[in-house]
Amino acid sequence: MTLPSAEYKARRDARIGVRDERERAHQRIGGYKLIVIAAGLTLAWFALIRQELSAYWLLVPVGVYLALALWHELTLRARAKAERAAEFYERGLARMEDRWSGRGATGEEFRDAKHVYADDLDLFGNGGLFQLLSAAQTPMGERRLADWLLRSSPLAEIRERQKIVSALREKLDLREGIALLGADLARELDGNALIAWAEAQASPSKGWLRTGIALLALLQTATVILWAAYGRYLPFLILLVANMNVYALLRKRAEKAISSIGCNESGLLIFSRILERMEAEQFASEKLARIQKDLGSGRRSASRAVRKLAHVVNWIDARDSLLMKIADVPVLYTIQVGLAADAWRGREGRRARVWVEAAAEFEALLSLSAYAYEHPQDTFPEFTNTEESGSHPERGCERQFEGIELGHPLIPSERCVRNSVRLDGETRVMLVSGSNMSGKSTLLRTVGINFVLALAGAPVRAESLRLSWMQMGTRIRSTDSLQESRSNFYTEILRIRQVVALAEKDAPVLFLFDELLEGTNSHDRQIGSEGLLRELLARGAIGVVTTHDLALTQIRASLDGNIRNVHFEDQIFNGEMTFDYKLRDGVVPKSNALDLMRWIGLRV
Repeated sequence: MTLPSAEYKARRDARIGVRDERERAHQRIGGYKLIVIAAGLTLAWFALIRQELSAYWLLVPVGVYLALALWHELTLRARAKAERAAEFYERGLARMEDRWSGRGATGEEFRDAKHVYADDLDLFGNGGLFQLLSAAQTPMGERRLADWLLRSSPLAEIRERQKIVSALREKLDLREGIALLGADLARELDGNALIAWAEAQASPSKGWLRTGIALLALLQTATVILWAAYGRYLPFLILLVANMNVYALLRKRAEKAISSIGCNESGLLIFSRILERMEAEQFASEKLARIQKDLGSGRRSASRAVRKLAHVVNWIDARDSLLMKIADVPVLYTIQVGLAADAWRGREGRRARVWVEAAAEFEALLSLSAYAYEHPQDTFPEFTNTEESGSHPERGCERQFEGIELGHPLIPSERCVRNSVRLDGETRVMLVSGSNMSGKSTLLRTVGINFVLALAGAPVRAESLRLSWMQMGTRIRSTDSLQESRSNFYTEILRIRQVVALAEKDAPVLFLFDELLEGTNSHDRQIGSEGLLRELLARGAIGVVTTHDLALTQIRASLDGNIRNVHFEDQIFNGEMTFDYKLRDGVVPKSNALDLMRWIGLRV
């Protein structure tokens, strides 16, 4: 079996070869065009100046030049396509070689500082999980992927996604084809605005109205020709007055029909090509087959219908040209394009949501399949739930999160230290003590980000992961806010309140708390932490808590032994502090705070 990196390099090099060959062809054709121009000028001198040749000979260089121009245009397009394909595989290699940070969409528009775990786990922003995963070409594809990362999907959907991602992971040609459609132009498509416009009530109209308006425009054009040919301007003026009245009568209706589409011709054409690829592909998945069937229902396929709308939008955009501004009223241009838009909306508007949702789902699945292909060492998690109750799996089942050799997918492989984490009926809480900088916060983020991947339907960075369906809440980082007059401690307990609220809904919860209640004194911290954990455990939650306060490790006995103490530690050799970031059983034997202070030169 060919390694993904080797396959990407081979494909990248092949595309670079095509690009270089097309570049050489581009230069050759440029030379040929110069020769033809020189030959044409020579023929023109003999034909027009010396009159030794028939002027018809000039058609030869003109014809050859037009053929070369067409060849040149096709060559430039092939070169650009090959260059984009090479860049596509180079980005994939960058992801596999941990050079991906800073490349691609960051998903900043989906960031919500009040979300119960997104900021803590670096889902969005430069170097975030979204940037690693997303290969979407349209805003709706990005939005769907972000939605999967921000919420726990129903268990049946997760399992179905896993099957689809497994089936799509080897389809490199499909992902390359979608990627080459033009990501920059696709940003010009707003799926939500398109749905809102398409589902708005279309004004009822008969076919005769569009025919009549078109006939008036043709008659007005005929009067212009009559005026120019024979100087008879009265028919033009009479019809112009009639058209002005029609324009005034129908203008508001037309403007309403063409406003708020939320896309331009380029974005719609790319959207139609994505739909066309979906319609033509062969899928083993039942869900993708259903989506494909929905795209083909109706009088015309989804791709053809969207392409038709793209042409209408092109006519709408043409209203801004000087010529159309002059001719707008005489030929009733705005009225004609408004009626065309309304007619499209009346025929196809109810299907637009299905198309947008299908493309969004498909692009998000392609993003996960690319990640699965590029990280073959990552495994799909196994969910221990066997049934669902409503939208939530077995609420009464035992909560479980058992990850063997968990690693953080955003940390380069050569620096990623893996640890195993087990939470179940015997160990409801892992209480992680340890020195500063020893790896406690990273462990929480490792658990959390793999949980997010698991519930999105993606592979996880682990040798294996068994877990039950849950929701998750975290409190890993929090800062004070001068604008909202909130202290760091108050911000912390507000987030903790969010996590407790999840558990109060009888939903199974995984909680991750870093330096629990660090903003208060040791006495209050111990009492508050014990009460908080007791309440969460009473509601069936499981989780991981870190602390550098060794007094907090004593609460295990008061919570019926449901807490397991583990720790990270550091070593000092020859005045240098080192960390191995490996998780060990028991309470950390010492703190490194004083050592750190001495290490940087403070006398303590």
